[in-house]
Amino acid sequence: MSEIRDPHGSLQRTLWIGGAQWSGKTTVAEIIATWHGLTVYHYDYHDARGHQDRRIARRVALGEPVGDPSPDHVWLEQSPEEMAADTLAGFPVRFEWALDDLRALFTGRPAIAEGWGLRPELVAPLLDSLRRMVVLVPTEDFRHHQLRTLPRAGALNVPVTNPARAQANRIDRDRLIAEDAAQNARRLGIRVIEVDGTLNATAVAAEVAEHFAPYLGSATAV
Repeated sequence: MSEIRDPHGSLQRTLWIGGAQWSGKTTVAEIIATWHGLTVYHYDYHDARGHQDRRIARRVALGEPVGDPSPDHVWLEQSPEEMAADTLAGFPVRFEWALDDLRALFTGRPAIAEGWGLRPELVAPLLDSLRRMVVLVPTEDFRHHQLRTLPRAGALNVPVTNPARAQANRIDRDRLIAEDAAQNARRLGIRVIEVDGTLNATAVAAEVAEHFAPYLGSATAV
């Protein structure tokens, strides 16, 4: 493993749940944390809120417009392939911001970091064992189930001129990004779990906890 700044040993103790949107990463992480007394780092929350100042500062440093692009530009003026490529290209910078958050975190127990921006190709250099990461991806049927049943998945709550097309673009983008995560994980030897809805969240959490068992100590699921 290459030398990576980790002043409090936080990164070497972290357990990672990456993967796709709507695969249950957050729910699974919180169930395992409750069972085993762990801390959870929610990448998506920090990325959408706490990292906005860093995002703006980077734009200023690069001489780019300070404001966010218009919703129509993001969701309608690009193809899903272009949207996916832009998102994937931005993940490495966003990952460094997440690492800064995790470096400041100290817990005597492992922390679980979960989120779609925790890409296997970015996390792998941090790992002393590939068993410290798992990637969750939904099957196509389960993705459609989530779109039907989760309000935040079934509608894109931003002001665009064509909401139906924007949502369709988002779904196609997320599918491409999920495929990329699974392909990279398998290439690197990181475990991929396909979530198909036949197991409930507690059962999926138990499967992930079993994968992480060497790092969870003697605590047992309740």
